[in-house]
Amino acid sequence: MIKSIQFKLDAPDAEKVTVAGSFNNWDPEKTPLKKDKKGVWTKSIRLPKGWNEYKFVVDGQWQDDPSCSNFVCNNLGGRNCVIVVE
Repeated sequence: MIKSIQFKLDAPDAEKVTVAGSFNNWDPEKTPLKKDKKGVWTKSIRLPKGWNEYKFVVDGQWQDDPSCSNFVCNNLGGRNCVIVVE
């Protein structure tokens, strides 16, 4: 089963925001978000059922989703955000 999930990041000063994760081979250019007039970046993505890891890429810098409370360690010494699609 595939479900549409909305990614959202409040970053009014950012010039470019993307989301990279297990669902797009961690490609930092593949999935750009769109900025609204208030500086909130959003994108709905169809994700497969199960465990999906991701991070935001803000102006070239990888960062956690501040609204995410589930994390897993990655092989780079950091952590990835996790969303589980039911």
